[in-house]
Amino acid sequence: MFPTAFLTVLLIFSIPELPVKAGSSPISVPLTSRLHFSNGTINLLERDRARVKALRDSGMRRRSFVNVPLTHDDWSYFLTVGIGNPPTTYKLLLDSGSANTWVRASKYVETGPSFCTGQPVAVNYDSGSFSGTEWLDYVTVGPGLTVVLQSIGVADQVAGFRNYDGVIGIGPVALTVGSLQELQTEPIPTVTDSLFGQGTISENVLGIFYQPYVSPPLEATGQITFGGTDPTKYNGNIGYTPVVNVRGSRKFWGIDSGIAYGNRVILTSTAGIVDCGTTLILIATDAYERYRRETGAIYDLATTLLTISEDKYGALHNLHFYIGEQTYSLNPNAQIWPRSLNSRINGEERSIYLVVSDLGPLNGGDEGFTIGYVFLQRFYIVYDATNARVGFATTAFTDATTN
Repeated sequence: MFPTAFLTVLLIFSIPELPVKAGSSPISVPLTSRLHFSNGTINLLERDRARVKALRDSGMRRRSFVNVPLTHDDWSYFLTVGIGNPPTTYKLLLDSGSANTWVRASKYVETGPSFCTGQPVAVNYDSGSFSGTEWLDYVTVGPGLTVVLQSIGVADQVAGFRNYDGVIGIGPVALTVGSLQELQTEPIPTVTDSLFGQGTISENVLGIFYQPYVSPPLEATGQITFGGTDPTKYNGNIGYTPVVNVRGSRKFWGIDSGIAYGNRVILTSTAGIVDCGTTLILIATDAYERYRRETGAIYDLATTLLTISEDKYGALHNLHFYIGEQTYSLNPNAQIWPRSLNSRINGEERSIYLVVSDLGPLNGGDEGFTIGYVFLQRFYIVYDATNARVGFATTAFTDATTN
C-alpha cells in the first residue's frame, strides 16, 4: 500500500478542477444548536467519567478565518459536513478528544473523486468505536472551506453514536497515530490541518463559541471559526496558555490551571484537559471534597451530582480558574445545572444541582481536572495548533444567570 500522503498528492494532480479558496475577509455562519435528550434521562457523571477514562487511556498509549454553524444534540455539538464532489451532507459529531473524521458506510455516497486506499482504520472512544476502510474525498465544512481528498474513515462497524452519521475530530493530530492498522506510526492530517496545509486558511487555529442553554426554547447556539477567531463573539483580549506535555494530557488540548472557591484554593496548579465532549467540570477527588465542604452540598444518589438548598445557593462564591496569567471565574449561576432540565438528569423539579463533580484521585501524573460544556459555554475558546496553545476570553454570557 502507498502511504496516504503520497496518494493524496498523486490524486490531486489528476483532478482538473479544485475548489476555490476563501478570500481574505472573514466569513461568518450562524450556529444553531438544539438541546435534544432523545433517550430520556442521562447520568452525566457516569458518561463524563467514562469519557475521561478513555481519554486518559488513549493519552498514555503512546487566510482569514471562516465561521461555521454547529448544532447541539444530547449535550454534544455537531456540524453539517459535505463529503464528495458534488457533496452529500452528513451530521458529524464535533469532538476535541479525537482527531479522525469518519462517516457510516451505510450513509456514504461515492462520487467521481472518491478514492479507497484499502487501508483498514479504527478508533475506540469512551462511548463507542468504529472500524472500516480509509478513503480520500472532498470534505466541505462551510462556505469556502473545502479540503481536497481528505483522509476519512468509511465505517462498516460502529458502536454507539446512534444520533450521528459520524465524527469530525478537532483534537491534536497525534491522536490519529495508530488508527491506520497497517501504518501504525503514520498520523492522518485532521480537517483543520488540511485546510491550513492546502492554503484555505492562514492559521491552524479554531475559535469556538458556545451559548448557555436558555429556556424556552430548548436551544443553545454556537459557532466554530476555522483559521482564526471572531472578535464579535468575545470581549477584550484572548489570554493564551501553552499546551502541556504531561502524561495524561499531552495528546489533547491540555493546560495547567489552579482552582479556588471564593478565596480558598481547592486545587493547586496542575495539568488538565479542555474538552468539548465533556459536559461537567470534573476535578480531582481532594479538590472535589474541599468544594463540597465549602459549599455545604450533599451527594444526590438519583443524579449522582451534588445538590444544595436555596439558602446555600444564595451564599455560593465564585469558582476561579487560574490559567496562564489570567483568572476566569464562574459565578454561582454558572456552577448549577439548568433547573428547567432537571428532569432530564432524573432530578427533582425545584432542586438545585451543582455541575462540579468528582474526577477521581490525582495519581502519578494524571490530569487534575477536565472542563466541559458548562465552562465552555461561559468563555470563548481557542485551539491554536500553530503555536501549541489554548486561549480563553470572556463573552456576553460569562456572567449570565440563565440557569
